[in-house]
Amino acid sequence: MRLFSDLKILYHLALKPVRGKSHAERMENFYGGQADGYDDFRRRLLNGREEMLSSIPWPENGVWMDMGGGTGFNIAQVADQIPKLKKVYLVDLSNSLLDVAQKRFDAQGWTNCHAVEGDATRFSPPEGQVDVITFSYSLTMIPDWFAALENALRLLKPGGVIGVVDFYVSRKYPLDRHVKHSWFTRSFWPVWFAGDSVFPSPDHLPFLESHFQTEELSENRGKVPYVPFIRMPYYWLIARKPDQ
Repeated sequence: MRLFSDLKILYHLALKPVRGKSHAERMENFYGGQADGYDDFRRRLLNGREEMLSSIPWPENGVWMDMGGGTGFNIAQVADQIPKLKKVYLVDLSNSLLDVAQKRFDAQGWTNCHAVEGDATRFSPPEGQVDVITFSYSLTMIPDWFAALENALRLLKPGGVIGVVDFYVSRKYPLDRHVKHSWFTRSFWPVWFAGDSVFPSPDHLPFLESHFQTEELSENRGKVPYVPFIRMPYYWLIARKPDQ
């Protein structure tokens, strides 16, 4: 059963054309046929999510926004923290994934969790400012990623926490304290991902570190299901909005 589900998802990842005039239409076209098996496959593909989430200092009665949160997997990973939060907003453009998320929230009785169709570059919750914002493998799928991070900076309270985990490639000449990737890594992965409208960038980390105060950063490589010998680079970051 898992193999059949994996083959269906691999078809969407590697062969099925992504169509749609708008970014929202393209996201729904891409995820609509794989929503049911989404979590199981990506649990093996998307590394570092649990580490990033477990490193967040969750505030009592705080408000959390998970940008591009898909099926609510991230929220389920910190289920013990949900009762102490005032509100949780899962923001995504894919109705198929949002349906899965809302069913998950309803099954758990999490009345403070809301699956919302929205654009990470413009969405704003009723509370105005929030305590925590996360991007879990969503930043590379947002065309105007810089606008999404600027929106996050605007929405976070002073001292608020941003958590990001995603694929990336290093700059050709990164700062000394960062990992330096080979020419093959910097050239291969952007091309490999581009067909799925995923764009690992050498600029995400520098942008994040120039706008937020880094508290934890881990740069690693992870396995790709059914693809031996090669490893995808990814990072996870915990940072704060400056007080001033």
